[in-house]
Amino acid sequence: MGTPCHYALFDLKPCFRLDLDKLAARYRELAREVHPDRFADASEREQRVALEKSAALNDAYQTLRSAPRRARYLLAISGHDVPQEVTVHDPDFLLQQMQWREELEDLQDEADLDGVALFKQRLKAAQAKLDDDFAACWDVPGERDQAERLMRRMQFLDKLAQEVRQLEERLDD
Repeated sequence: MGTPCHYALFDLKPCFRLDLDKLAARYRELAREVHPDRFADASEREQRVALEKSAALNDAYQTLRSAPRRARYLLAISGHDVPQEVTVHDPDFLLQQMQWREELEDLQDEADLDGVALFKQRLKAAQAKLDDDFAACWDVPGERDQAERLMRRMQFLDKLAQEVRQLEERLDD
């Protein structure tokens, strides 16, 4: 038995734009239905099935609520599986990555919390623009290479945002 599509689990059509509040509400609803505690008195097989359904639901939710993971998943289910590590031919973005990294290192060296907050705002704006760009090109046939390039950029910004949060926590201590 193949695993059902992440979108199908939530009764959604595969698309990039999602209402994350509705997704979260539906997730909580479904999670209650398959929660392993509800099957405490059930047979071992029913308990195992509940556990598997719960794990699949969690995985689907984590994938769909994250823009870069959702983009990667859409590419994969559309038959455009994307290798995890690949040399990216995106010189403009590589230059941008280096600039962001240097800026973040400077902010860390200077322990500049205000600067980190501004950096984080710019990063959020860049992420929102990438999300819009991906959503726009996703609906255009023949734009899969561009969609993949944008997805990779989204992944980088997501990782950078995690690093910014970690830096904030260190500087807050």
